[in-house]
Amino acid sequence: MSPAAGRLDEGAGPLVRPYTMTGGRTRPAAGAGLDMISIVVAARERRDWGEMQPEHARILRRCRTPVSVAELSAHLDIPITVVKVLVGDLVAAGDVAARAPAPAADHPEAHVLQAVLDGIRRL
Repeated sequence: MSPAAGRLDEGAGPLVRPYTMTGGRTRPAAGAGLDMISIVVAARERRDWGEMQPEHARILRRCRTPVSVAELSAHLDIPITVVKVLVGDLVAAGDVAARAPAPAADHPEAHVLQAVLDGIRRL
């Protein structure tokens, strides 16, 4: 590992600076529209793993099932700002799809619940 890429910490092992993982970028690709709760899932099966950066490959492997950006960050122990940039790369390459989480359904009105309850009681 080159000195610019990181340093060795006796207890933690090699440390890689976040800007090294992203090539100095601090924002995801334009149009990625990612935030902490965006849901990310692999869009296709990758065959050329050797051509990918290790962090991209780790993210893609974890996205075999839908996962939020925040979960990726915690799971991979990579800062969330870095994960957003890396996921943006994968979105741009067509390897993953990202979307905002499904909105929570509005709670039904009390009178609707009461009508359902009354209907059940009449049965």
